Amino acid sequence: MQNSKKQMTSAHLAQFSAAWNRHDIDGLIDLMCDDCVFQTAAGPDACGTRHEGIDAVRAAFESAWMNVPDAQWINDRHFVDGDFGVSEWTFVGTAADGSRIEADGVDIFTFKDGKIQMKNAFRKNRPNLPATK
Repeated sequence: MQNSKKQMTSAHLAQFSAAWNRHDIDGLIDLMCDDCVFQTAAGPDACGTRHEGIDAVRAAFESAWMNVPDAQWINDRHFVDGDFGVSEWTFVGTAADGSRIEADGVDIFTFKDGKIQMKNAFRKNRPNLPATK
């Protein structure tokens, strides 16, 4: 008997990363479960800020591009083992004051039925670089 359970792959995580760089909210949401959770790298809680459910996660994802309109996640690498995965990346962009953001980070994922159930983001706490002239 063939296993019909959908599986997440590193290629799917690469698609997810590419959707972030295109600022493609529908491409991101298509890879998320309806009961998804996103825990941000920063926030008032030990987990950063926790967003639960597709609507809350959609709004949180979109806010990343509002806060850093040229946001990109470069040098990405992806690993999947069953229902667990990791993406490594370097986040780059321009802050509202013109300073440059460049910091390494990882997303730790859990998967359900071949989709992302939880995205838990971690990013180095590096001071922004001076604005380019």
